[in-house]
Amino acid sequence: MMDSNEIRSRFLKFFESRGHKIIPSSSLVPNNDPTTLFTGSGMQPMLPYLLGQPYPLGKRIVDSQKCFRAVDIDEVGDNRHTTFFEMLGNWSLGDFFKKEQIEWMFEFLIEEIGLNPNNFYVTAFIGDEKNNIPKDAEAGGIWKELFAKKGIDAKEVEIGSEENGYKVGLQGGRIFYYDVKKNWWSRSGVPDKMPSGEPGGPDSEMFYEFTEVEHNKTFGEYCHPNCDCGRFLEIGNNVFMEYKKNEDGTFSKLPQKNIDFGGGLERIAMAINNSSDIIYTNHKFIIDSLERFSGKKYGTNEEETKYFRIIADHVKAATFLIADGVYPSNTDKGYFVRRLLRRAILCADKLDIQNDGMSLLVDGILESYKDIYKEEYSKKDLVKKEITEEEVKFRKTLIQGLKEFEKGVDPFILFTTYGFPIELTLEIAKEKGKTIDLEDFKKKMEEHQKLSQTASAGMFKGGLANHNEKTIKLHTAHHLLLAGLQALVDKNIKQRGSNITEERLRIDFLCDHKLTDEEKKKVEDWVNDKIKLGLNVVRREMPLVEAEKLGAEMEFGAKYPEVVSIYFIEDKDGHPISKEFCGGPHVKNTAELDFSSRESLRDEGPFKIQKEEAVAQGIRRIKALLL
Repeated sequence: MMDSNEIRSRFLKFFESRGHKIIPSSSLVPNNDPTTLFTGSGMQPMLPYLLGQPYPLGKRIVDSQKCFRAVDIDEVGDNRHTTFFEMLGNWSLGDFFKKEQIEWMFEFLIEEIGLNPNNFYVTAFIGDEKNNIPKDAEAGGIWKELFAKKGIDAKEVEIGSEENGYKVGLQGGRIFYYDVKKNWWSRSGVPDKMPSGEPGGPDSEMFYEFTEVEHNKTFGEYCHPNCDCGRFLEIGNNVFMEYKKNEDGTFSKLPQKNIDFGGGLERIAMAINNSSDIIYTNHKFIIDSLERFSGKKYGTNEEETKYFRIIADHVKAATFLIADGVYPSNTDKGYFVRRLLRRAILCADKLDIQNDGMSLLVDGILESYKDIYKEEYSKKDLVKKEITEEEVKFRKTLIQGLKEFEKGVDPFILFTTYGFPIELTLEIAKEKGKTIDLEDFKKKMEEHQKLSQTASAGMFKGGLANHNEKTIKLHTAHHLLLAGLQALVDKNIKQRGSNITEERLRIDFLCDHKLTDEEKKKVEDWVNDKIKLGLNVVRREMPLVEAEKLGAEMEFGAKYPEVVSIYFIEDKDGHPISKEFCGGPHVKNTAELDFSSRESLRDEGPFKIQKEEAVAQGIRRIKALLL
């Protein structure tokens, strides 16, 4: 088998040899992004540069990005879903375009790592007549020529909608054209939903066919590449960002055309090894440990195999989240870590795995990634400690939950308050001859999950909540606030999280005490003074080592490339009062933050601290706004 480490290494080297600069993975916790709790795609950290901001290392970039998608937690247990994964990505920021990208992807998949071309299928954009956007015949033509070189007559089939695909099937095709819902990319979705000025474009997805998998007609009468039956697996997507929406609703070509490729590392490993089981292909070393711990064999019993898969995925995801600073809790990001671990612990009990079994998996997980994720590997003792403590807490919670069950408490309350899974509630109810209103539970959970998914999936991928004027001003005020806290409260204060919308800013920071009213007033006055002075905000690109020597504020847990972007806020003599690693955007002068044309605000200034509170031991939170 070719494992994911080898595939990742070959991918990075392949594109490095074609002029791409290799950059490290960003943290699973996005910085300055209130629209999503976690980094859920490879392009998320790259969005500012896809929107036009120059990338410090140039126009050709390649990486492998850690990702976590909370919305898939309940789906894990089958052979196709995971929560933690890596996304291989390469970008052209106004450099090469379709021909080079398609030819390189074909070369990498078929020649470099040996994918069977007879199992390889692609899709392209059928066009949007309503918006006068033509069919992407260019991409189809390039693919057709490449298949021909392998002796494959690649028939082109126009399918249109996904629904129509189930009606017409494959029709002997190799290149399939779908509509805007399947083969168009923009932050806002289909062309009709895009606001003016936003970029987007057609994309071309790549699929692998598992010929031994039979089509399941419960999904539709006929199979096609976008069918969900498991016969076809999407392994990558080439986005051709070449259009922008005009103010009159029409579309025109962008002056800078971008390539955004994202390919699931674990999925590519499935294709290369012709294995339709994502967990066994990418988590075999964890499966081996679980077999030793449990005395059971993976794949011999359907229900037990599901438990193996859940444990393997959830403990790996929790390991990387904890290593990136997300600890189990009942709120915010920590809620998902707790949920992952508790679901894994319950499955471990089903497999008769003894206490501490989950923490014993951590060494093997981080060992397998130590060459690419060295910092995470160095935190293995911390990760094991957090997982062990969570297992102890949960076993106490299970006892409390059982007591509450006897009182007849709502199963939704048992789940959300005590972490008591509905599966366990139903099992106990059956043993005791009691009835659970499952429909009522599902209804309440649907509402609960909508809130969770909105938080985790986000309104769109990457950046601030938006790039409108108010959000950008609050982003700059956020830099001033951190500098003010360091100047007036404690020079050792460090940021541990942020959330910025157009209404307010929020900062989490290390501090060993509750701020006094006097401290808050001093910081507020300091920020307002800097706004009134009208100080320049300057972006500079420099080597990472130089930025570190300057003492620029860094995002907690982040890894940076050799050349970085630093934002300085400088006094009238050019001395920095704030310097931070940041992708922007910001105002050009602090005077732009003054919203206060009202007489009553002119003396005090526009910046106002609304609230200061504790969020965890040693971590405080401030919410503030610009009036």
